[in-house]
Amino acid sequence: MSTYTTEDLRKVTTHRLAEMKQRGEKISMLTAYDYTMATILDSAGIDVLLVGDSASNVMAGNITTLPMTLDQMIYHGASVMKGVKRALVIVDMPFGTYQGNSTLALASAIRIMKETGADGLKLEGGEEIIESVTRILSAGIPVMGHLGLTPQSINKFGTYNVRAKEKEEASKLLADAQLLEKAGCFGIVLEKIPAVLGTEVTKSLKIPVIGIGAGNGVDGQVLVVHDMLGMTNKTFSPRFLRRYADLNSIMTNAFQQYSKDVKSGNFPNESEQY
Repeated sequence: MSTYTTEDLRKVTTHRLAEMKQRGEKISMLTAYDYTMATILDSAGIDVLLVGDSASNVMAGNITTLPMTLDQMIYHGASVMKGVKRALVIVDMPFGTYQGNSTLALASAIRIMKETGADGLKLEGGEEIIESVTRILSAGIPVMGHLGLTPQSINKFGTYNVRAKEKEEASKLLADAQLLEKAGCFGIVLEKIPAVLGTEVTKSLKIPVIGIGAGNGVDGQVLVVHDMLGMTNKTFSPRFLRRYADLNSIMTNAFQQYSKDVKSGNFPNESEQY
């Protein structure tokens, strides 16, 4: 019996995501950074795996996503691809590999696709990076946009607060979303924006819109897997985050019991040695 939670075991493609939007089927998306987690996520039936530059935070311990390098993203992307049979895998292009230089953007994009085998890439920004988006798309590489709160621009905004609450910024976000669609992006992530705006953008586009803190009127949802599993610091608790498990406590208890058993001589016992 299959472990997949969906009956449709075909490989997820950008075309299938468009079909899902058309028939009103919500899209599930989570981050993945390594082979073991990717295998579990894929067998659970998650539609899209994002090899996010959030690896900078949850895997490398950095405060922002900015330190992630192209080599590091390729390493994580290649690791994830080895564990996936069904899910669509998207890799974040890291900070500094596409902004302001479309030639560099294309070279970076080609490296990621060739060395990871991923299904597509995600870039943060709208009009400011449209030349790079167009250049990458011209090579036949699928691109997903990312608007709203864009973590790579944290030094510009200076805060992780909700974006596009004011009319001017909301109008620009909508225009950017339409620009990305027109350029040929297959989908867009909207992060931490008012739910009303998330619904408006979704209804105005034919391509799928995935939200993280963008309300329930979008076509799908994405979370950082370490956050939703309750592995990360409990003080990090944005409104959009639902914790589906408390692995921090479960793992801590297991590690403490292991240490106790080693120190007491209980592990390994006779049946656990050769």
